Amino acid sequence: MKNWALRQLLIWGGLALLAAIIVPRLVPHPAPPRANPAIALPAPDAAQPQDEAPTAQVFPADAQGHVYIDALVNGAPVHFLVDTGATLVSLTLRDAQAAGIDAGALAYTVRTSTANGIDEAAPVVLHEVSIGQMPVYDVHALVHRNLGISLLGESYLTRLRSYDMQNGQLTLDWN
Repeated sequence: MKNWALRQLLIWGGLALLAAIIVPRLVPHPAPPRANPAIALPAPDAAQPQDEAPTAQVFPADAQGHVYIDALVNGAPVHFLVDTGATLVSLTLRDAQAAGIDAGALAYTVRTSTANGIDEAAPVVLHEVSIGQMPVYDVHALVHRNLGISLLGESYLTRLRSYDMQNGQLTLDWN
């Protein structure tokens, strides 16, 4: 069991390091970000003055401890499973196409190891990923052909001021 766990740690650690080093070099630099006036803002917290926008948003986990978040990717709605173990945001092919990514132009050059086995993914840079009023620009991501749900990984989460999972709630803070 120890050998299996060590092997898994080395594989995942190696993949994360490889992705962190190689993906930025493989992906062309995107156009400058565009403002998206259609982004819905979260309701102000009752404890805050009305002229101040909230700087954090809380998302409850389901009975299995999973957190699902609806976001906008390049202006298109995407339903994400939050995965703090994923180095990069990962999109299903369908979500990538909805976000304006040309499926025919994708190069599946990155090997990944997932719960479903070994897969190949295509590196991309998303112009904008927004949750409420938390837009993050130029987000490195992967597009998978065989992914069941898009994953909100560290390439978005680490760009926020902080994120914290406690007592069955995920808190995202962007200010």
